[in-house]
Amino acid sequence: MLKIRLKRLGRKKQPFYRIILIDSRKKRDGKAIKEIGFYNPLNKKHHIDILTINDKVTQGAQITKTVKNIINKYYK
Repeated sequence: MLKIRLKRLGRKKQPFYRIILIDSRKKRDGKAIKEIGFYNPLNKKHHIDILTINDKVTQGAQITKTVKNIINKYYK
């Protein structure tokens, strides 16, 4: 099963996240199938490819709660 979720990068206490498409059985920071966007909570920068997310969801991928909240906050 494919999931659209966050991958944590950055230093200690300076998180930076990539929004990725990954197999649900892999580790949080494992190798992604595709990188869809990024989100930086410290300076509120973000870029998400909404078209790719919609395409993957129609193919059966699931979005985690956190990613769904980020999308709703900035793109609705």
